[in-house]
Amino acid sequence: MPAVTADTLTLPRLPVLPEATAWRRVRTTVRARSFLEGEGFQVRRPFPGVDMAMADPFLLLDHMGAVEYGPGEAKGAPWHPHRGFETVTYMIDGAMAHTDSIGGGGLITDGSTQWMTAASGILHNEVPPPELVAKGGLFHGVQLWVNLPKALKMAPPRYQDIAAGDAKLLSSDDGGALVRVIAGDLAGYEGPGSTYTPINYLHATVAPGARLSMPWPERFNALVYVLSGKGTVGREGRPLEEGELAVFDEGQALTLRAAEKQGAWEILVLGGLPINEPVARYGPFVMNTRQEILQAFEDYQAGRLGQIPVAHRTSADIAEEE
Repeated sequence: MPAVTADTLTLPRLPVLPEATAWRRVRTTVRARSFLEGEGFQVRRPFPGVDMAMADPFLLLDHMGAVEYGPGEAKGAPWHPHRGFETVTYMIDGAMAHTDSIGGGGLITDGSTQWMTAASGILHNEVPPPELVAKGGLFHGVQLWVNLPKALKMAPPRYQDIAAGDAKLLSSDDGGALVRVIAGDLAGYEGPGSTYTPINYLHATVAPGARLSMPWPERFNALVYVLSGKGTVGREGRPLEEGELAVFDEGQALTLRAAEKQGAWEILVLGGLPINEPVARYGPFVMNTRQEILQAFEDYQAGRLGQIPVAHRTSADIAEEE
C-alpha cells in the first residue's frame, strides 16, 4: 500500500469533462521486460522497448519491486556517473539512500522523490539503508530518466529533494481515485518538481471499478504504466495490468477505469513535450552524438564529472574494520 494516502472526499477534484472532449485512443501496449541492475537487483523496464519517439522526452522507466527483502538481501547501485539527462527516483514504499558528488542526497522513503539533474556530469550512488539490509523489509519504487535538450545537456548539475508531503493531492471528479502530482500541471494544479523539460508525472490510486478522467496537454505525449492491479484504458477499454505500459495517440484528455473485485489499481501517468533531437546513448550517458558520448567517457576517466566524497568514519567504524 502506498505510503501517501488521503481522504479523497476532502481533496480538490478534477473537472468533469464533456462527452465532446477529444479523448485519446490507445496506440499500443507494451509488457515490461526484466533486467538486473546495480549489485544485482531486479527491475521491470517497459521502455526503452517502444519506439523512442513515442516516449520522448523520457528515456527509461525502471520499476523496482514490490519485493519483501529478507535480512541481507537488499541491494543497490554503487557509485556511477551520469551526463546529459535527469534521474527521478520515487519511493512508493521502503527506503533508498542517495549520495552524490555535488553534496546532494539523503534518504528517499515512503512517498518521497529525489530529482537529480546530471546535466554536465555527476557521480552518485543509490543503496538501501543499513537497517533495510540488516532486517529486510518492503521495497517498492520507480526510477524515470528524463532527457535534456542539447542546449541544457552541459548545464550545472542540481539536486531536488521532494518530500512525500510536498506532492499535490487531487481527487478524481467522483472521488474514486487519488492522484499525486509529483511534477507538472494537471488541470491547473501544480506539482513540486522543478523541470527543465516540460512534463507531467503522476501516481494515481484508483478504487475498484472507479473511473479516472483527466485533461491532458495536447502537445504532450501520454503514457500509463501499471504498478499493480488491472484495469482498462481509453474509451475503447483496452485491458492493462501490472507491468504493462499503454501509449496514447493525440487528443485532449485521458480516461481509465479500474477493474472490479481487486485491491486498488496503482498506476503512473506520464507525459511530456517531445524534444525531437537526435539521441546518442551508451550506459550512463545520453547525448546527441557519438563524439559527445566518447567525450563523456574521457571526462569521467579524467575525473571531470566529479569526485566521490570522502566517507565520514567514526572511531567505532574504524575499530570494526580492524
